[in-house]
Order: sequence, then C-alpha cells, then structure tokens
Amino acid sequence: MPSDCISFQSSGYFTPLITDYLNQKENLKPLYNRFPTLENFKQQALEKQHNYNSDFRNVLVNALQQQYVGFNISNSTKQNIELLNKDNTFTITTGHQLNLFTGPLYFLYKIVSTINLSRQLTETYPEYNFVPVYWMATEDHDFDEINYFNFKEKKISWNRESSGPVGRLSTLGLEAVLEVFEKELGPGNNAAWLKELFRETYIKHSNLTDATRYLANRLFGDTGLVIVDGDSSSLKKLFTPHVKEELLHQTSHTKVAETAHLLKDYNIQVNPREINLFYIEDNIRERIILQDGTYYVNNTEIKFSEAEILALLESNPEKFSPNVIMRPLYEEVILPNLCYIGGGGELAYWLELKTYFESAGVTFPILLLRNSVLLTTQKQADKLDKLNLTWGDIFMKQQELVTKKTQEFSELGLDFSEQKKFLKQQFAKLYDMAAKTDATFTGAVKAQELKQLKGLENLEKKLLRAEKKNHADKLERITELQNELFPGRSLQERKANFSQFYLEFDGKLTEKLFADLKPLEQEFNIVVL
Repeated sequence: MPSDCISFQSSGYFTPLITDYLNQKENLKPLYNRFPTLENFKQQALEKQHNYNSDFRNVLVNALQQQYVGFNISNSTKQNIELLNKDNTFTITTGHQLNLFTGPLYFLYKIVSTINLSRQLTETYPEYNFVPVYWMATEDHDFDEINYFNFKEKKISWNRESSGPVGRLSTLGLEAVLEVFEKELGPGNNAAWLKELFRETYIKHSNLTDATRYLANRLFGDTGLVIVDGDSSSLKKLFTPHVKEELLHQTSHTKVAETAHLLKDYNIQVNPREINLFYIEDNIRERIILQDGTYYVNNTEIKFSEAEILALLESNPEKFSPNVIMRPLYEEVILPNLCYIGGGGELAYWLELKTYFESAGVTFPILLLRNSVLLTTQKQADKLDKLNLTWGDIFMKQQELVTKKTQEFSELGLDFSEQKKFLKQQFAKLYDMAAKTDATFTGAVKAQELKQLKGLENLEKKLLRAEKKNHADKLERITELQNELFPGRSLQERKANFSQFYLEFDGKLTEKLFADLKPLEQEFNIVVL
C-alpha cells in the first residue's frame, strides 16, 4: 500500500509563497507572529489574553445567542457560546463563503481542521477552553462564485440576479435547484437524507445566512462548532474605532503597502484600495471612495461629508462592511482568537497584514494551512499498487507522469544524457582546434554542435513516442486512474461536492475525516474510504 500522505511542499499544488512559509524561510518571518506548532499556542494565548478587550466577550455572547434564536443547537455548542464569557476561553477560526450546499469539498476540510485543532489544544492545555468557530462570509457579494456545486459530472446551479451582501439574499427559487438535484441523486436511504438536508436547509429558511448556518449546524453542530455572522450591528459597533481610522486616515492602505517590498519575489494576493470599506444595504454593496473631502458610494448617487459619514458610523455601524484587507482585523478584534485556518490563497493575503495589525494594536493570529485531502476508494488504492505507482506519482502533471512511467516500463535507454555529454566533449576538442587554426571556424563548429544536439533530442523524442505506443495499455490505465482522482486535472477538493462521497461511502465521510486529519502535521492526506 502506498504512503497515505505526502508533504504539502512536494504535492506541487502550492505556490512558492506558501511552501516558503511552511519551510519557515527567514525572509518571511517578519510577516507572521508565531508559526503553528503546539508549543507556540501557549504564548499566543497569553498575548491574546493580555491584548483582547474582555468587555467584548459579553457583547459577542449576546450576539451569538441572538443569531441562534430559532435553531436547534447541541449542548456542546450552547456550552461553547457560554464559555466565551470566560477570560480563559479562546477561539480557533476558519472562514468560508456561503457556497450552495457547501460548494467544494474543502469547506469540510476547513471546519474539520478547526474542530480537530481545538480538541488537540484542549487536551494539551486543559487550563484553557478552545472553541472552534466558522465565520460565515455573509457580506461578500460575488454571487457567481457561490451559486453552484458539482455533483459527479454535473454542475448544479442557482440562476438568478443578485446584488448586495449574499447573506441577505432570499432563498426563493431554490425549489427548482432541488428538483434537479433529486433527479441526479436517485434512490436509496443516503440519497433520501441528502434530499431532506437540502430541503430543510434552503426551502425552510428565508435567506442564505440562515440557510448556511442551519446546514453547517446539521453537519457539525454536535462537535460544538460555533457559527458567526459578522453582519451584526452590535459586533460592528465594537469595530467602529478601526472603521473611523480607515475613513479618516486610510491606514490599511499605508500599512499593507509597507509590507509589499517583503513580498517582491512573490505574486501579491490582493492589493489594498485607498479605503478598504464597502457601504452595504440589502441590495447594495459598493466601495466607499474619498474624493476632494467627500465620501462617495461607488455606482450610486449616495455621498457624505466627513461629519455625515462619521455620524452614520456612530448610528448605523452595520452599513459599513470591511473588504478582504480589513475583514481579518474585524475578526480578530471581535473574537478572542488564537489561530486562523485557511487555504493557500487566504494565508497569502493574511501575510500582507501584520504591519497593519501592529498599527491597530491587535494581536496577529497564528496562521495555519488547512488540511488538504484526496479521497479514494480501496479499489483505487489497489490499482495504484498494481500499477506500481506511489501517491507522489499520482500528484504529478499528467504528461510528466506518462513520461516517467514510460521510461520505467521500457527496456531501452530513453534518456540520451550520456550521449549528449559525450557529444559536447567531442565538440570541446573541435573548439580548441578552431581557436588554434582559424577563429572564424568557431561559428561553424557551434552551428554543427547545435545541429547534432538537436538531432539527438529528436531521436530521443521519437523513441519515447514509440515506447509510449508499446506500453499504451498500461499508460491508459494510469491516466484513467489519475483522471478519476483529479477531475479536470485539478484537485478533487476544489471540484467535487461532499454529497457525492456521502452517497458513495454510506454516510461515513465526516467520521473518517475526523479520525484521519491532523491539522499541525502539514501533510496532504490520502483518505481511503
């Protein structure tokens, strides 16, 4: 049986920035507070306890209790909400968009990582309480990113017009989506459970925020997961000093720009705007723009003087929505949080923010790359063995994998490196001869060398093509297996929805994930179901 995990760094699916972060390269150390090791959480807790405004705890608990009104929640979730009133309670947080029916698989992996880390920390540091939190991205407005999920080979979409924060969006029209989904599911008890889950989630809740809270609570509520909606007047009231600072001084833009030189060798994930705030109403989420002392709401007729916008902030803080640059600060001001768990793209923009956090006097959290998983059947794992493949092989780019296996299968020497080396040695002697006789011959020698090397390369390619044909049957089985595990030659976790695997594996998916995923080990897990 092949190894059941490979390192993130060797998977080939993470950017240089993230692999360098995982390798703790010196040039990136100024961009984060503490690296995610079990030992570092003790110091992180002490620092956060010192810097976090304990008066916020009661406001947070009251807001959460209000958000859960009308929902059946587990005793463990109730207890965790109440524990947030205690000074020795901290959160471990992940965030995600309100994707239809959870969207891609990694939604589950984020939350399982968060819950498992909270459990591990509770065992290690019993003097503290650790609460897993899912922060819903209710104020996002990119509806096209969340209005579908893939079930097997079919894209199931919710087609409608949308404006404003997606969390406030009505769920009207999802009956038609359920009809399409039901036809794809077919018969059986597991299919019936998925139909019921979709119906209870989207048909019986009036907006996308409540629907997503219900869904996440059904899937994970028994673990004590606490679900937070940041689109809250009482929570935003706590954040108003930072919003005021942004409106008057545009601090986030200045501080994030200071970090840019430390990331000059990488692709910048997000670029800050002058003001990193949106103005929101039920059907509006537009940027706030400052021009000549007046604050304009982009694409509308709404505008404010400085005095007017500060008065609005005081009376209606819920009308101000932090963008991707300011939302991390909002989360860390509101929550007694120690660690943010996210994907590579998320961690990339968090790594731009430490200087901004320092200027705001807010503790920068530990950043942890979420667990990644490749789900496979025992039958697929057995095929890997029979084809003499490793999991490292199956993560390779397909053309590279085919070439590698062809070279292994062939009894011929398909690598002409030795011949090329010998040829270069011979031409080195010719260069010496040309230099001693007539230097003008050097150009002719160079041209002949390139011609001969090109000829060898062409022979090498022709031989490789011929051997691929000779071993076509084995190579086809290899590529078929890889295509099953990497749909569209992309990571399974970015394409497939959990429902496909819930159906296939008799409802055991989350149970297996909780057993197998270890958040601090920095490995791409292969989970055999």
